[in-house]
Amino acid sequence: MIRFILRRLLQVIPVFLGTTLLVYYMVFALPGDPIAALFGDRQPPQAVIDTLRSQYNLDQPFWVQYGLFLKNLFTFNLGNDFTGQPIAASLARVFPVTAMLAIEALAIQAIFGVAFGVFAGLRRGGWFDSTVLVASLVVIAVPTFVLGFVFQLVFGVQLGWAKPTVGANANWGTLLLPAIVLGLVSFAYVLRLTRASVSENMNADYVRTATAKGLSRPRVVLAHILRNSLIPVVTYLGANLGGLMAGGAIVTEGIFNVPGVGNKLYQAVLRSEGPTIVSIVSVLVLVFVVANLLVDLLYAWLDPRIRYDQ
Repeated sequence: MIRFILRRLLQVIPVFLGTTLLVYYMVFALPGDPIAALFGDRQPPQAVIDTLRSQYNLDQPFWVQYGLFLKNLFTFNLGNDFTGQPIAASLARVFPVTAMLAIEALAIQAIFGVAFGVFAGLRRGGWFDSTVLVASLVVIAVPTFVLGFVFQLVFGVQLGWAKPTVGANANWGTLLLPAIVLGLVSFAYVLRLTRASVSENMNADYVRTATAKGLSRPRVVLAHILRNSLIPVVTYLGANLGGLMAGGAIVTEGIFNVPGVGNKLYQAVLRSEGPTIVSIVSVLVLVFVVANLLVDLLYAWLDPRIRYDQ
């Protein structure tokens, strides 16, 4: 087990370097001058522009900029963004908010997606199965930003069940509505994946053997069918965690005014802030790695045939 974890941690190094290098290069290749964009229509003195470009190492070649970024990153000194705020302090402020949002969305899609998927898989071809399949297809077809505006209007404005916007005071309660929107599309995929896996495992030999031994129906479903059906679902949920914190959060946080990673990343892209963008991506890479490591460890619990001590 320890050797397996060490091997996976060693795999982080090339993934981390390759991802940060690619993202930094894409930011570097963007057209325009980010320093000039800070002043908008106003034209500052050239001496001010030169000073700021030197301060943020924008007058250096690409490899020098990237090398300085890695040096600062490994020494836990991320510097300041183009607004003068410390990058580390900004990330420490926004990441807990997005983490809460992603955890709530992940819990919603995992609990309800697996539950509905199991019931649909056990009653394949029935009215419940047909209903959830059609409903999940509708959810998948509707874009996230449309769902967000509809939920905001209906549940936030008309019914008043939740705050239509989150604002600075983000907590588990105020993030519930955007978490539902963020997790709905993935919930539909989890439901359909669980339903297909349960339907397939119901006809497996080990299920018929367990039934022939006289095990009760709930025991067969929970200990045999569900446990083996969760392997592809856990794989999807682990890979989806990083997506919830990155791509999905940008749209959802923008609609509900959530002060999280999505808003911070969007503003950094607009200002072409390479260090800020790559710092956020670096943390998301670590989230992906840790989530996939946990998924691999869960495999051994879900399937006793898997061993990591060999």
